[in-house]
Amino acid sequence: MTMNQRRLLPSTSMLSAFESAARLGSFSRAANELNLTQGAISRQIRALEEQIGLTLFERTPQNVTLTHAGQQYRKEITTALNIIRTATLNIITNAEGGELRLAILPTFGTKWLIPQISSFIEKNPDINISFKSHIAPFDFNNENVDAAIHYGQADWPGAECTFLMEETVYPIFSPALADRYNITCLEDFKKTPLLHLSTRQNHWTKWFALNGMEQDASHGLIFEQFSAVAQAALAGLGVALMPKLFVENELKNGVLTSFDLGECKSSSAYYLVTPKYRSAYTPVQTFRKWIVESAKGYYLS
Repeated sequence: MTMNQRRLLPSTSMLSAFESAARLGSFSRAANELNLTQGAISRQIRALEEQIGLTLFERTPQNVTLTHAGQQYRKEITTALNIIRTATLNIITNAEGGELRLAILPTFGTKWLIPQISSFIEKNPDINISFKSHIAPFDFNNENVDAAIHYGQADWPGAECTFLMEETVYPIFSPALADRYNITCLEDFKKTPLLHLSTRQNHWTKWFALNGMEQDASHGLIFEQFSAVAQAALAGLGVALMPKLFVENELKNGVLTSFDLGECKSSSAYYLVTPKYRSAYTPVQTFRKWIVESAKGYYLS
């Protein structure tokens, strides 16, 4: 290897120290994460800067901040280190096994995914799954996650989005609420309390418009998760606009009811999202194939 080639290929210890300090914004926190001293982190980063001939951090007595070059370098190095970690994980685990770290939307996970997951476990006993809840999109580079269930558009930066299913929502409410407000047609929802999801507060407005009604839909209770919306509907606090797959048992048992005529297809959908550097990881590939087939089977059943 020539001198120029060595200059362009810093050691992984230098790169790991840089990536950790850049992500955490602190040499001391990077030292704790990598089980090194702060001085060792500082020396590794200084050696890296000398090797590539660029200043990556601005240093003050109080803190360290990335230079413009450091910000650019961090994006590339984070991706490169993740690729190395994935390749290493693939080679040290057997071909069919390994660990899958999955971020899930709480209600989608508990109401649809978890009841389905036994078939995946039976077919793939050597893959261990660890679940982590999330509500909003996040940066895969900052989370120890292999894949995530996402509701929205197929536009997650730096990731591959695999379509799972569309979402159709319906007005869902308790029989007691129906009796109290004498609900017999769609127009009757103009007089009932409405239940909202904080991330979709315009859904009721769209629903009224699609059904040819003008209505101020801003009133009502607001919740962060569909599970809480469903509980509020069960308690007779208002009418929810939500997918039936989240309240299947309640609808079958008659403790909730719905108006099928008021169905509304959402503009967003559910996706399995995987960072590009994880797409070739065997547990991810296996899980992707299974969940796509399961989602298709669910809607065909």
